[in-house]
Amino acid sequence: MGKGKGTSKNGGKAAGKGSGKDATKPAGKAATDGTHKGAGKAGKGAGGDLRALLRVPSGGGAVDLAAYDTSATPGGPGGKQRGREEIELMRPRLAELQEKLFAQSAAGGDSRRVLLVLQGMDTSGKGGTVKHVVAGLNPAGLRVRAFKAPTAEEQRHHFLWRVRKSLPLAGEIGVFDRSHYEDVLVARVHGLVPRTTWRRRYGEINRFERALADDGTTLVKVFLHIGYDEQRDRLLARLDRPDKHWKFTPGDLEERALWPAYQEAYETVLERCSTEAAPWYVVPADHKWYRNWAISRLLLEHLEELGPKWPRTGLDVADYRRRLLAS
Repeated sequence: MGKGKGTSKNGGKAAGKGSGKDATKPAGKAATDGTHKGAGKAGKGAGGDLRALLRVPSGGGAVDLAAYDTSATPGGPGGKQRGREEIELMRPRLAELQEKLFAQSAAGGDSRRVLLVLQGMDTSGKGGTVKHVVAGLNPAGLRVRAFKAPTAEEQRHHFLWRVRKSLPLAGEIGVFDRSHYEDVLVARVHGLVPRTTWRRRYGEINRFERALADDGTTLVKVFLHIGYDEQRDRLLARLDRPDKHWKFTPGDLEERALWPAYQEAYETVLERCSTEAAPWYVVPADHKWYRNWAISRLLLEHLEELGPKWPRTGLDVADYRRRLLAS
């Protein structure tokens, strides 16, 4: 599941380890209305926009993950069954918008693209999100990358080197299962690099993402926020099922023991790297159906805002039709 540590050039150790966290057990149930400090409380946010409800405000304000209820369903459709129905209803629209985005690039020279970044503790559902949310998209316009432990070659480079190589091309939707943020999470928690190095990386990441946005990339960064007890239950479920044993490693327990340090590291990420150009969204992830619904909805809202259209080609349809019929 992408676990491991490695060293890269320029004072950077490219990290590819799973992230699990919190203190002597998290206090993640405080906001019973499904919201959190600083979040909107009106249904799906202003104008029915889920982004407004789940977005972490930019500006570096303090983030307290204990104030987020990991079992909540903010802005949700009203239950598991309805959530699943709405996911199915969103699939055709997502597929249509993806195809238009790809077509605009292929035939119209449009450079826009989308990058969905998924971060979260072990068992939070990064792989499950990829499986369920992008299931109806055309693989030709989809680029999925799961970041694991860095290879020997990757370790010789700056920590963003392998990320740049994996970015979506114009017209594509990219999905990162873990990302460059591992290098301010794992690297920090495990002390893989000096404090001065990982502290410097927040600024590097912000400049990197700003450049991506300026170049036409819409970033959708999602933190899958799972509860401490829920993580334990999911790890136990892996032990209960022989077909899931391959997902369990001793490292899962070692990472779980570092829950407090990871909580702190994630809070810093959300505080320092939720920007106007690339905001973070916190999605409660105890309920898998809600996680899938919310990320589908977030992706749909961003694509609809982009508003891709079928490109105008200047094709003389009548003439080509006549010639085909005569052939």
